[in-house]
Amino acid sequence: MGEIDEGLERAERTRPISQSVPARMRFPLKGANGSTKALAADLGVSQRTVQRWLKGQGPEPAAANAVEAKVRAAWQPWVKQRVRRDAEKNGFTLHICGSFGFKSGPKSTDNPRDGRVLRQKMPGEVARRLFAARDAGAGQAE
Repeated sequence: MGEIDEGLERAERTRPISQSVPARMRFPLKGANGSTKALAADLGVSQRTVQRWLKGQGPEPAAANAVEAKVRAAWQPWVKQRVRRDAEKNGFTLHICGSFGFKSGPKSTDNPRDGRVLRQKMPGEVARRLFAARDAGAGQAE
């Protein structure tokens, strides 16, 4: 979709995943309803290992990659769904940059105004239609 698709992707950008091991472990733990036993079974490690990771004793590189993959798989879709739901419910702000005015001689008041940025609050229905078009694979012109 070109510029529209890029704008939707920018709107869905998320905050970065936490860098500390305990913070990374708390996110999938929340998905396991606070059960370290269930999270340990999901990651293929012992319950005691998960408890150590929650205290900040970092996992080995192979296990750290598994934890990061688990967090990343659940992190992005959740945040993107929230951003999309908010945009469809409350609308969004559209930013457009362009030139306005007439071409005329130098030192004239009718010179074009380059690089003007317009901001327009768009209703949620527009966001719904844009996301639906993107999901259907519509092109920029459509």
